Amino acid sequence: MIRPARHMLAGSVRFLRDEAGSVLVLWMSAFVAVLGLAALVFDMGRVHVAHADLQRFADQVALAAAGELDGQSDSITRATNAAAQMISTPQAFGGDGTLSGAADYSLTFLDGLPASDTASVTPFVTTDPRQAWLVQVVATPATLDPIYLRATRALTGASSAGQATVAAEAIAGFTMEACDITPLMFCAPSGWSATQSATIGDQILMRSGGQGSAWGPGDFGFLDTSSAALGSTCNGLNGAKLIGCLIGAEENVTQCYTQSGVTTEPGQKVGLENSAFNVRFDQFHGVMSQFRTDAAYTVAPNIISGKVPQNNACGWNNPQPSTDTIGLPHDDCFGSGGCTRFGDGSWDYDAYIDTNHGDGNGVLDIGEDAHLTPHIPTAYAGTRYGVYLAEIEYAKTAGLPGGAILSGRDETGIAQCSSNVSTDPKRRVLIAAAIDCVANPINGATTNVPVAEFVEIFMTEPVGAGSGSPATFDLWVEVIGSVGVSGYGGAGAGGVFRDVVQLYR
Repeated sequence: MIRPARHMLAGSVRFLRDEAGSVLVLWMSAFVAVLGLAALVFDMGRVHVAHADLQRFADQVALAAAGELDGQSDSITRATNAAAQMISTPQAFGGDGTLSGAADYSLTFLDGLPASDTASVTPFVTTDPRQAWLVQVVATPATLDPIYLRATRALTGASSAGQATVAAEAIAGFTMEACDITPLMFCAPSGWSATQSATIGDQILMRSGGQGSAWGPGDFGFLDTSSAALGSTCNGLNGAKLIGCLIGAEENVTQCYTQSGVTTEPGQKVGLENSAFNVRFDQFHGVMSQFRTDAAYTVAPNIISGKVPQNNACGWNNPQPSTDTIGLPHDDCFGSGGCTRFGDGSWDYDAYIDTNHGDGNGVLDIGEDAHLTPHIPTAYAGTRYGVYLAEIEYAKTAGLPGGAILSGRDETGIAQCSSNVSTDPKRRVLIAAAIDCVANPINGATTNVPVAEFVEIFMTEPVGAGSGSPATFDLWVEVIGSVGVSGYGGAGAGGVFRDVVQLYR
């Protein structure tokens, strides 16, 4: 049957208005979009994991290498070897599945960092192992193929997705912190080190350096305390009292100084008096007289000096030579002119023992030191410090009145003015920052100066009266060892020194 034309027209209109099929079109479009988003999320997750693996590897390599940057001549070699041999981590995506060895990174050694994190480190690149204390690690970039995103783009007919590249870098550094120490520094000759056994027992004549002229070996100054927090003992003090506390108090003096860079101050300081050093010898005069009864300013357990105060006055103004004792002698070469500031460790042991412990006839007779030699530590045999320690140990069992070291002489070797006596034999030991002033010129106040090492030095005698204004002082000391110089783990035991290896970027 032939339908009328109007019926055919109406059917066409209904067909055109039918929307049931549009849902499928919308669903397919949404499916492609969701699939693409899921593929993007999955592939981005792979990229994130790959970057995390690479960054972790860069961090670990940087820390391993930085732990060897102790300023020694072989530090860069050791750092390079540590990075290559110590670190191996799995790699989930990209590469061969393992991150290990020099092929997976590059090392660049630095002697500093720019102030801005975005600035280039190129100006700080160094190949000098004595200057390098930072290392930059750039991991070899990893390339990933975005598999799922590639498949999704192929469904839509779009061009294939490119590869994804991930990169990572890290900067780590090593330094050592010296905490609660006398803020003292001195210039050491290039190549000199207290780690060398030959230097133990050598005497140094330290002379306070001034402002404006270049310093040389043996000149001493101080570490700036304005940039480091003060310990509880000195907190709140200022002027001459602060200087006296920083030098004279026994503990809780300062907080921490970093080996990588300190700020120095002149040794000739307004307000500095020799009494700041000499409270260790029971000498309280000048600005330090007010601290005679203060338990923070203790006297060493052995103060034999060959000097006695006039009329037994605790002020110690114009002390006089003892008639029957002497202080620990200087190295012989200072008297002969064979050395100027750094001695050779050869001194007159016989004269000291014969005068202070013998019959004083000018000859060391057999047995005159028999009460001391068993108490001299092997590590300090032949040194003045060893004799000093032996005298302290002898006094514990000698049974002399008041625990005296000497009997029947002008001085007893123990405190007479102050009742605050330290039980620590190291009360006459200072820890000073040794600085190579040739490689790092100093002329008083200088910033960001690297410390070659921190050195233990023994005060062999009280500091004499200074001359000039500000005063110049001579400080006679004996080298007894180095504290913390040989890289990670070299800071020794206790809370005074600690190694710090950390990431900076």
